[in-house]
Amino acid sequence: MTQTAVSELDERVPGRRWTVRLDAAGRSSAAVRISCSRPACTEQRLPSAAAGRAAAVAHLKAHLRAAPAPRAGAYCACKQESCHTHLPDTGRHTRAEPWRCGGPVVLAVITDREGRWWQAMECCSRCAAATPGAKTAATSQPPSPQTTGRPAPTATGTGAGTGAGTSGPRFSDHQAATGTAVPAPRPAPARRRPPQTKIAQRVIPHDLRPVTLRDELIELGDLFRAYQQRTEPDLALLADLQERKARAFTTWADATCEGALRWEARRAEQAAAATRLQHQQRTGTITGGITDYDGPTVTRLLTVATQWDHARSVLAHVADHSPLPGPEARLLVLMLTLRTAHTGTGNLVGQDLTALGLSDPEDLVEKLTGCSWLGLPDTAGDLLASRPENPTPVTVPSLAPREDGTHPFTFGKKMRPKLSGWAQKVISDKKLRKTKATAGTRLLALTLATQTNASGHLGPGGHGIALNALTAWVPVDASELEHLVDQLTTADWLTKAHLTDTRLTGQLTDRVLPLSCPLRASGSRPSE
Repeated sequence: MTQTAVSELDERVPGRRWTVRLDAAGRSSAAVRISCSRPACTEQRLPSAAAGRAAAVAHLKAHLRAAPAPRAGAYCACKQESCHTHLPDTGRHTRAEPWRCGGPVVLAVITDREGRWWQAMECCSRCAAATPGAKTAATSQPPSPQTTGRPAPTATGTGAGTGAGTSGPRFSDHQAATGTAVPAPRPAPARRRPPQTKIAQRVIPHDLRPVTLRDELIELGDLFRAYQQRTEPDLALLADLQERKARAFTTWADATCEGALRWEARRAEQAAAATRLQHQQRTGTITGGITDYDGPTVTRLLTVATQWDHARSVLAHVADHSPLPGPEARLLVLMLTLRTAHTGTGNLVGQDLTALGLSDPEDLVEKLTGCSWLGLPDTAGDLLASRPENPTPVTVPSLAPREDGTHPFTFGKKMRPKLSGWAQKVISDKKLRKTKATAGTRLLALTLATQTNASGHLGPGGHGIALNALTAWVPVDASELEHLVDQLTTADWLTKAHLTDTRLTGQLTDRVLPLSCPLRASGSRPSE
């Protein structure tokens, strides 16, 4: 290697790199903090993740505008951390096709798919193209002859001398005799990379086979992008697109044996089902089993089938794990479960207990603490006396996350307050409070709200609820159940109610239909 080449390598510097991160500011707050790897940048705190992402993007853009152009002589910044394209040099034992950097140095921007960090770095254009999701923000200019210190090449045309001062090569002695210089070689045409086509942030391989599958994926990607530009939603069209996506991704997974594609196909199936059901709710075209519901559109407090299933799962869990007998204890355990479902901890005030219609709430709380199902920092009397400005923290150890990180329920922390708010809305219904409904009546109202079809008829398909199943959810005998049904009828909660020795039939009134959680249309007919 010549001395000039060695000095040129020594002059090369590592590429610049800086990262903007978005992290949670605390476990009990929705606030976020923004940090930048540049020493001069101070940490920022914002009240929400949406505001944090906007501020982080603006911060990165400000850096990009203020940053100097990429340096043509810089090493790739990604090489310093041994990215997948830069394998370590192991002497003779290298791969058959070693990676070589090439092209002009660019300033590339990489973004985390979850929106947690943004990174800008100097690297060659080849590394930027090989990095998933990288976007080029700026490109370096080729060095001029004045900056490199090398003489600019001089063209030799026809009529150039053939003496010793002429250094241009000749093809033959004949050309040398005639004085014809060799024409400059034509530059190699730049290789054009095929344009990348994407669907759901995934690049569709240009060599994907069969070709019909690739064409279907490309068309679906275009249709989804066109749908995002619509000013008005079309849920029926969106459901059709999600069903086509599920079929296409399943075929793609079969062709490539990639498990992530199969998981994406299942997500598309679930999205198609939820969107289809939402469309049917808005248009009133859900079949209820007894008759088609052609009434006005119902806007429910819980909007999708997944939320309805979660509400039923909480009721079923409480029915199987209630530590005390009786409808009053069951209702109190249900409301405490909804308050502490995700972490096993929550906050309560006295009004939360007095609104349940319990005959002796203090005694029930003491029994729950006595059997170690509930943990309190003070006495049950202190809990009943607590006010909203000073709530009491409570603990339910059986609902805390297990050692392996799993929970008794499958819903997340954002779903828990929705379910708790729905239950609170049911038990604090204005007419239930006016009629001074008992805790058993309120528990029955919660149960019936989760056991109807779309039009409000009780039971799967609207055929009623088996009595043995109903008494398992509401622990009362048949004679007391008749009294509870009469209370719900008086409170304008239930209509056309008919209780037999084996079944309860009837329909929720239009007034409370928005609080219902319809059963899926495929629900089986209840057993006798």
